[in-house]
Amino acid sequence: MRFLFALLFFFKFPLIAQELNCQVSIVTDAKLEVSSLDKEVFEQLKQSIYEFMNSTKWTKDKFLVEERINCNLQLQITSIPSQGSYSGSLQVQSSRPVFNSSYTTTVFNFLDQNLNFQFTKNTVLIYAPNQFRDNLTSVLAFYANFILGMDYDTFSLKGGTPFFNEAQQIVSNAQSSGGEGWQSNEANKRNRFWLVDNVLQELFSPLRVSLFEYHRNGLDQLYANKTNAIAAVYSSLEPLSQVVANRPNSVNILNYIQAKSTEIKNMYTDATADQKTQMVDLLKKLDPVNTSNYQEILD
Repeated sequence: MRFLFALLFFFKFPLIAQELNCQVSIVTDAKLEVSSLDKEVFEQLKQSIYEFMNSTKWTKDKFLVEERINCNLQLQITSIPSQGSYSGSLQVQSSRPVFNSSYTTTVFNFLDQNLNFQFTKNTVLIYAPNQFRDNLTSVLAFYANFILGMDYDTFSLKGGTPFFNEAQQIVSNAQSSGGEGWQSNEANKRNRFWLVDNVLQELFSPLRVSLFEYHRNGLDQLYANKTNAIAAVYSSLEPLSQVVANRPNSVNILNYIQAKSTEIKNMYTDATADQKTQMVDLLKKLDPVNTSNYQEILD
């Protein structure tokens, strides 16, 4: 099993579950006229996505109920080009618990703005590895695997590699469909192709190492030894500067730092002035656009 914080027994046997505990919501643009038929379709779409994410067996590992990865999908429908055809965005968020506490930390938080798909009533979403069935299924399967990859990386050094490889295969299978978000040459580089292509490149190895060290040596030790944990958090982030020097404004680094910014600020509340200055200087280097936000750490 991937990790274990507690044991749950039911009639003396552990209750085995799938890997994801995924909550799903669907919202529509305020200016969008939605027919009663579309509303019915959206209800079924929500249920279909929920069942797809939570019922599909994504790994060969055994998960207890409390080991499931908590994640959220918020699908925003912005246009309905034709009956059964939808466009919009998808907010994907996942978290994991911090050892010896009730605190949960955001591991992945990403807005996919290139979502186009078709869905009609009674459509069943089924994932078939190595096969492109439809855009919605591929997008969901991509993020299921990416969430798993990020989560496993926080518990073991580069433990998420098999899932990132699967996500990259999904990208490869989907490229011939012509759908948005799968191509390397798209104007918007915050897409699925670059998200997984970057994370598997050797150049981004410090990011993978950081995911492990930040969480296992930093956050998971925070309640046992806060001084050491804070030092470990900084040490885990500092090597990212070499990634930024070679690949500035990469979606992976920016996404990671921005997901952790509030957490770092709270963590550094009782840090020394020198520690705060050191961290702020580093964050400004990694994400210069949000310099003013990181300046708040010094307050």
